[in-house]
Amino acid sequence: MNQKNGKNSLGIDACFEDLDNPIDLFKKWFSKAKVSEINDPNALALATSDKTNQPNVRMVLLKGLSDKGFVFYTNFESRKGNELKNNQKASMCFHWKSLRRQIRVIGKVEQVTDKEADEYFNSRPYKNRIGAWASSQSRVLDKRENFLKKIKEFEKKYSDEKKVPRPPHWSGWRVLPTEIEFWLDVEGRVHERLNYRNDNGKWTKELLYP
Repeated sequence: MNQKNGKNSLGIDACFEDLDNPIDLFKKWFSKAKVSEINDPNALALATSDKTNQPNVRMVLLKGLSDKGFVFYTNFESRKGNELKNNQKASMCFHWKSLRRQIRVIGKVEQVTDKEADEYFNSRPYKNRIGAWASSQSRVLDKRENFLKKIKEFEKKYSDEKKVPRPPHWSGWRVLPTEIEFWLDVEGRVHERLNYRNDNGKWTKELLYP
């Protein structure tokens, strides 16, 4: 690694390092965020769009990471679930205020395997698994008491905490990145931005103006 005076070979901060694979750099930044962020370092803003190209954004949690992509789980009948079925493109943004760093991910999505979804679902707390059955996510709820009633009904149906099956409408999406951008806050808004592009399976790097 060619670093001099706290800079990498591109002349930017050494925290960007000199890595060919952006997933490796993400893992390093993510490890630091796990130490410095007070709550949910795996929280990210997920953007999707509907059939009219209206964007929607919400916070979700990163629950899987590999060289292939970034995984989160949801109700597939929710708004984001339906949007991703129709438009299999998404964007993610991680922002770690404690580090003054941000990472943006752009790419296509694919559904995780049933095995992956089952393993993660079974690792969740009991109440979370029951909630996945009881919530008609994103649909209109006339009274909250009706939702709480449904929770009680499913707790009765699945009283054995070790035997709560995964709902057929609940699974995960994997974002397959075509771009990953790393951003570092710099005084005077002279921010540093390093962008990776995936060109036919090969990552290339470029600097961006702030």
